[in-house]
Amino acid sequence: MELFYYVLFGAMAAVVAVLELGGKSNKDRITTSQAFNSFKNNYILVYSLMMAGDWLQGPYVYYLYSTYGFSKGDIGQLFIAGFGSSMLFGTIVGSLADKQGRKRACVTYCITYILSCITKHSPQYKVLMVGRILGGIATSLLFSSFESWLVAEHFKRGFESQWLSLTFSKAIFVGNGLVAIIAGLFGNFLVDSLNLGPVSPFDAAACFLAIGMAVILSSWSENYGDPSESKDLLTQFKGAAVAIASDEKIALLGAIQSLFEGSMYTFVFLWTPALSPNDEDIPHGFIFATFMLASMLGSSFAARLMAKNSPKVESYMQIVFVVSSASLLLPILTTFLVPPSNVKGGGISFAGSIQLLGFCTFESCVGIFWPSIMKMRSQYIPEEARSTIMNFFRIPLNLFVCIVLYNVNAFPITVMFGMCSIFLFVASILQRRLAAIADKPKAEDWTAMKERDTEADPLNAP
Repeated sequence: MELFYYVLFGAMAAVVAVLELGGKSNKDRITTSQAFNSFKNNYILVYSLMMAGDWLQGPYVYYLYSTYGFSKGDIGQLFIAGFGSSMLFGTIVGSLADKQGRKRACVTYCITYILSCITKHSPQYKVLMVGRILGGIATSLLFSSFESWLVAEHFKRGFESQWLSLTFSKAIFVGNGLVAIIAGLFGNFLVDSLNLGPVSPFDAAACFLAIGMAVILSSWSENYGDPSESKDLLTQFKGAAVAIASDEKIALLGAIQSLFEGSMYTFVFLWTPALSPNDEDIPHGFIFATFMLASMLGSSFAARLMAKNSPKVESYMQIVFVVSSASLLLPILTTFLVPPSNVKGGGISFAGSIQLLGFCTFESCVGIFWPSIMKMRSQYIPEEARSTIMNFFRIPLNLFVCIVLYNVNAFPITVMFGMCSIFLFVASILQRRLAAIADKPKAEDWTAMKERDTEADPLNAP
């Protein structure tokens, strides 16, 4: 089955190369300044180092806990601690970025995640639990503070709004694609080739995070959300809640993000047991690298889509959610259509190979999702409470994942995949609604337009 991995990996690499080479003509139509290119490259460097620290850990979290002798239920509780921490503490810490500074929050991410990596050296359950809590806080900061800093800094420096999508797509292509592939292969090299053990990728992650923190401290300026000194954290939360409740587009965006990311994080927990139900010997790092290459393919495709005026991001994401929903149905279909193998050990089974193709399709959808959701967030979320609102979005996401993982032993793995598939389909329905109202101005915009028309033509006055 090793040949299968190499063929799949090579085929996707070829497609990515074609997309990148074929997409250059579209990208080159957008003329940017030298100052913007320097700014973009600096951000991509930092983002890549941050994601390297995250991706190096990804394939080995479940594996490391299992080598320490913990059961599937125990590991599920550790994962719950991480997502629960992200929901409770991470939301508070992440929201402080608007008030205390986004650069400071990014540095806090580095320190928190490095400490989390250090705890992986201990086989003690309590120490690992502390590490998961720290990791949950870091995750909230990673997926809110960096993007918030980028958007604010982009406009503070006077760059064109359409250039922002260039940074988004390139950051996802490099950070969530190329870096993730290298991280997966590098992790595989550390664990399998050098026999340094499953904790070695976490040590390497800490090193990359430290380097990234040094770059942030030396080259980034600070920016804030709401500069008002009178607003405390509770007031920020209330303001964010009002913004979400008063604007259907923001509410829909939050629901879509929670449904998709909730399914994605559940998939992160499920793919290892799904591909090795009988303790098959699968190359975790190489499979992870294959997933990331698929994500890289998706981000390349998204870059080409966003470089055009049509279709709009709100429109094509409907199709992406439907495809992602269908891809996670494969574990259910193979259960009914492919005879199960009861042989312990060995390589990946035929059913596992089919599922792997579906998982790669899902990861391609993930690659399209990230720059696209960033683009929509930059359009709809108000700047003064960007980090706070983005962390609000993560509350239902983390709650959903915690519930799933708490009941991980209560349901067959096919039921959990089916639930994720349903949520992704619901996301496509909500995305359709968002596309329908995306071009409609809010009530206050209608009022402003009416006043403007009245001033221009007094005969229109009531």
